[in-house]
Amino acid sequence: MKRPGPLLTLLTGLLLGLFMLTLNATSGTKTVSSTKTYPSPARSVSTSPTPTPTVTPSPTPSKTPVPNASYAGRTDDDAASVAVSIRDGKAVAYFCDGRYKEAWLRGPVEDDGTMRLTAKNGAVLDGKLQQGTKIRGTVKDEGRSYAFTAAKAVKPSGLWRATAKVRGAKIDGGWIVLPNGRQTGIVTRDGKATAAPRIDPETGAVTVDGQQLTAQPVTP
Repeated sequence: MKRPGPLLTLLTGLLLGLFMLTLNATSGTKTVSSTKTYPSPARSVSTSPTPTPTVTPSPTPSKTPVPNASYAGRTDDDAASVAVSIRDGKAVAYFCDGRYKEAWLRGPVEDDGTMRLTAKNGAVLDGKLQQGTKIRGTVKDEGRSYAFTAAKAVKPSGLWRATAKVRGAKIDGGWIVLPNGRQTGIVTRDGKATAAPRIDPETGAVTVDGQQLTAQPVTP
C-alpha cells in the first residue's frame, strides 16, 4: 500500500483551512447592545393643607345682678326682727329684739343671692335670696342662732336709722318696719340701749328725749 504523497497532504490542509474561513464568515457572533434603563423622576404631588374647622365658642351666659331691694321679717321664734337692704351687690342688715339686743351687719351679695354679713360685735348673718321675693337665713349672735324669713318690703316698710347729738349724748337709733306696720327698734345713748319710740314711717319723723329727729331709709 502506498502512502499519500506530500502534495496530497498539502492540498488537504489547504481545503480544510478554506472550509474553516468560510464557516467563520457565515456564522459571525451577533452583538447585542444593552439598553440602560433610567428611573423616571419622582412626580411632585402638591397637597393643600386640610383646613382646620373654626369652632365658635359658646357665649358665656351673662350674670344677672341681684336686684336692689329691701326685705324685712321676724325670726322663727318671734324673738327679734331682721331687715336687709341690698344695693349694687352689697347688703346692710339690722338684727334687733326691741329691748337691748341689736347688730348692724354688712357684706357682699353673690350673684346667686347668697350672702354672709358680719358685725363688729361678732354677729353673723348667713342668708340667701329666694326667687327675689324673700331672704331665708340665720343670725348668730352671742352664741345663739336665730332662723328668720324676711319678705320683700316696699316703703314705708323696711330699714330706718337716725343719728344725732341730743343734750350732749350721741344718739343712734335703728328701726325695722314690717309690711304689716309692726315696728321694732332700739335707741342707744352713748352706747346704752333702750327700746326706741315709734317713727312715722311715711316721713321718718321721731322724737327722742324731747328732740325731733328724722330717720332715713338705710342703704349700703
